Amino acid sequence: MDLLNAFVALSNFVLIPAIAYGSQLALGALGVTLIYGILRFSNFAHGDTMAFGAMITVLVTWWLQSMGIGLGPLPTALLALPFGILGCMVLVLVTDRMVYRFYREQKAKPVILVIVSMGVMFIMNGLVRFIIGPNDQNFADGERFLISARDFKKMTGLEEGLAIKSTQALTVVVAVICVALLFWFLNKTRTGKSMRAYSDNEDLALLSGINPERVVMYTWLIVAALATTAGVLYGLDKSFKPFVYFQLLLPIFASAIVGGLGSPLGAIAGGFVIAFSEVTVTYAWKKVLGYFAPAGMEPDGLVQLLSTDYKFAVSFVILLIVLLFKPTGLFKGKAV
Repeated sequence: MDLLNAFVALSNFVLIPAIAYGSQLALGALGVTLIYGILRFSNFAHGDTMAFGAMITVLVTWWLQSMGIGLGPLPTALLALPFGILGCMVLVLVTDRMVYRFYREQKAKPVILVIVSMGVMFIMNGLVRFIIGPNDQNFADGERFLISARDFKKMTGLEEGLAIKSTQALTVVVAVICVALLFWFLNKTRTGKSMRAYSDNEDLALLSGINPERVVMYTWLIVAALATTAGVLYGLDKSFKPFVYFQLLLPIFASAIVGGLGSPLGAIAGGFVIAFSEVTVTYAWKKVLGYFAPAGMEPDGLVQLLSTDYKFAVSFVILLIVLLFKPTGLFKGKAV
């Protein structure tokens, strides 16, 4: 029984939160790796692109809630998500036409585009804060738990109760659907194959008659959809706060680089590596270890390597190690 209680406690506070968080990071890292692989620069505005798409979704969700429109046990944000994606698509296409296109035509070096993206990041960040404010915004509704700790205890008779939030289950399901659709698009459609060809060899792709501007447009559209979905799922699971998405830029880039920049499969793997590392290192292991320790020898302290305030430091350390010893990442993407 102690073993089962320990496993339930571990699942409740490490496994399930890390899987949900890893799914969110994977979707964010996919957007970063697509931009790097196809447009060949690191988009530092990606976190605030997520915030903008999520902000549109939050505003539409509030409007739908005020009209009495909902999805019952599911969050109303699912109805508002397409509007958020469309709003984000408009934003990134306008930004590309007004900003990035000029530097592409000038054949600017990638480092120039990185600096430009930082300027875009500050503008987007200020825009989101100006529209919706800097504070936490709650827009989640519907059923809070798929299974509550109290119900789990009644069903099993264990001391520990397993609680699975609806948003955690929704995150995993939506992430699987998004990844499946993305891989189908890249591998089965003509446009997806054009994007892959353009990423592998730009000159050869141009000689084959591939329209570069069309490839760029589809890339931005896909990135907007992934960024908005990731931002909304993170906001539903935690809460929506503009500055948090700026902070998420570090674990998202760490996920993309750990997996291998330019590799979609690597972005997914990197997302889960970073998520499990952050959650594991910052979790207080006292409760789990207490089930294994002999009577009277339970640990007195929290048995916590780092406070949760330092979870982004874990991403930074992993990123530093990968850049020093394996810059191509786990799946041998493009070197940073």
